[in-house]
Amino acid sequence: MRIVKAEYLLSAPDLSVCPTDGKPEICFAGRSNVGKSSVINALTRRKKLAHTSNSPGKTRSLNYYTIDDQWYLVDMPGYGYAKISKKEQSRWGREMKRYLLERETLRLVVLLIDIRHKPSALDEEFIFWLGEHQIPFCIILNKADKISKNNITRQESAVMRLLNEMNIDVPVFTVSALNPDMLDDFFRFAMEFVEENA
Repeated sequence: MRIVKAEYLLSAPDLSVCPTDGKPEICFAGRSNVGKSSVINALTRRKKLAHTSNSPGKTRSLNYYTIDDQWYLVDMPGYGYAKISKKEQSRWGREMKRYLLERETLRLVVLLIDIRHKPSALDEEFIFWLGEHQIPFCIILNKADKISKNNITRQESAVMRLLNEMNIDVPVFTVSALNPDMLDDFFRFAMEFVEENA
């Protein structure tokens, strides 16, 4: 199973600009600099589909990508980037919550976490919030190429313990954007959400 066609569509600063054609959406969320753009590029096998940057906080809207003319991959603004004003952070927070709670075509939230570090307080807060509002989601532990296998196992166990403590049961996928094949299991899982209402 592979993505054949992937194209950038638009950037939506709020819900009023989002597409209205009813196609299902899968959105990618996570802290700034967690590697969302790199994972999107690896998943679609397009090196420059999503813009990658060494400066976190560049994504300031919901970036929409049309996938195989059937569904949308949505890149959410990264959270936790301190150089953005409190006012702007607050506006983003309101719009992103509106999107997550009100967007009827949203099928799945994909939370990316850097596997080199334990989930941050913001990550934990977001996980709990998604669970509390019964929003379907999964977790991708990214940058697996940067640590040893022992540390990968340790970090996976830490995330599973956190989920168990919150009484949340969602799948966790460990990937590296340098190896697109590592995304196959996640992609099969995500497609179930796209196809269930097709």
